[in-house]
Amino acid sequence: MWQTTLKNFTQHPKNDILSGLTVALALVPEAVAFAFVAGIDPLVGLYGAFMMGIVTALFGGRPGMISGATGAMAVVMVHLIQKGNEVGDALTIPVENLGLQWLFITLLFVGAIQILAGVFRLGKFVRLIPHPVMMGFVNGLAIVIFLSQLGLFKVNVNGSKEFMQGSDLWIMLGLVGLTMAIMFALPKLTKKIPAALTAILVVAAIVIFGGIEVSTVGSFIEDGGGDGLQGGLPTFQDQIFTLLYTLQGHWELILSTAVILAAVGLIESLMTLNLIDEMTETRGSGNRECVAQGGANILNGLFGGMGGCAMIGQSIININSGGRGRLSGAVAAIALLCFVLFGAPLIEQIPIAALVGVMFMVVIGTFAWSSFRILHKIPLADAIVLIAVSAITVWQDLAVAVIAGVIMSALVFAWKNATMIRARKRIKDDGTKVYEIWGPLFFGSVQNFNTKFDFATDPNKIEIDFIESKVSDHSGVEALRNVANKYLEAGKEVKLTHLSPDCKTLLLKWNPDFESVIEEAIDDPRYYVVTDVLDSEV
Repeated sequence: MWQTTLKNFTQHPKNDILSGLTVALALVPEAVAFAFVAGIDPLVGLYGAFMMGIVTALFGGRPGMISGATGAMAVVMVHLIQKGNEVGDALTIPVENLGLQWLFITLLFVGAIQILAGVFRLGKFVRLIPHPVMMGFVNGLAIVIFLSQLGLFKVNVNGSKEFMQGSDLWIMLGLVGLTMAIMFALPKLTKKIPAALTAILVVAAIVIFGGIEVSTVGSFIEDGGGDGLQGGLPTFQDQIFTLLYTLQGHWELILSTAVILAAVGLIESLMTLNLIDEMTETRGSGNRECVAQGGANILNGLFGGMGGCAMIGQSIININSGGRGRLSGAVAAIALLCFVLFGAPLIEQIPIAALVGVMFMVVIGTFAWSSFRILHKIPLADAIVLIAVSAITVWQDLAVAVIAGVIMSALVFAWKNATMIRARKRIKDDGTKVYEIWGPLFFGSVQNFNTKFDFATDPNKIEIDFIESKVSDHSGVEALRNVANKYLEAGKEVKLTHLSPDCKTLLLKWNPDFESVIEEAIDDPRYYVVTDVLDSEV
């Protein structure tokens, strides 16, 4: 494992370093914006992005994937932080930022849950997500990223946010367009220079040396109520006091929020991991990513960071800029920390327009444009799932959309397979009637399965052959047991052939007398699950 990790650091150092610097610049406004969404100081978001980034870069399951503070988790944190601040305001002993302290304690539970998910190898379940759900997730996320950037076109007018107008709007659009044009044209001339980093530097130079008045990272933080990239973090004594107070109550809110945050973080990270796998034609380890992400969130809880998960936008920027190894993520995280500690005045001068242009190009690269071409060619149910997941991602959030999409796909699959079960009938030379079952026997197909048999008119010898079928669940086992018992109660001889070993075990557990009914059990290689084979290789 360590040899592989070392290889990921030394394979393409130049590309990884340059792409890491590009990502670091894009991480700043994202972390700040999500901190404002959660209602906390920007510095907490920036330190959270650093800790998430460095831990997952070094120990995560997907080289080249970028983690940091994310909007999906920020929107879940808001209620917890607001409730904590309300409780803090009601205390006789003044406590600053109690809601933030609650968040740090919650992150400890989030990390523990995510580590357990990795230890129990739950990361493999992301492979069960159907392709229409993946496409819907990608399209919805691209729309969400696009809509989030529109908020950067707003300015403060008499205490309220309004869209830019007049020359301010045209200058903003011009700089965004210039950034996108550089990112589009430069790779056609040379791929040795990261297009995104070049575009940011060129636009920043034009703004700074041209004396153009535009929104910058620094003004963006100030407009949001922050004090810039400088400030203090909660002390360890604050943590101890809060922990002692929290022990008196409010565990239900903290634990429920922790479960939701852990689920949202894992789903977004594992979906991003799958997407990067497809882009790079390589394969990461979902279980290892779960453990690394959990460790990073615990670190955030202990040292005052916002926490987070994988960031699809920044991950795509990294991959498109040539970042493939762990070095790119490590450079991005360390550069972000250096920006905060030493380069804050310079970073605060970067035009927001340049970063918006980079994110717009990410949107174009993220959106699955092929979905428009194939929408009328795929089954109607898959098309509905794809559109629904995209819409729910925009309307609610990623976790809800993916869960809804998987449920919809599972119901469609169950409905289709419920009608697939067949029974071919033939008579042997000795008069035995054979039912050759074809198709899966599970809870959805039980009713159709029961209609295949004619208990009253069938001869005295019956054979039910499962060479081309699979009993998939307890409902199927129960249906098979009932059919066999009906024949036995009618005084007829019945044989069950070619059952799988697990089905035979369950039948004998319920009816030990079935030993004479089950003729043989086979371990049919056609029924191995491909994910089991893949997991054994991780």
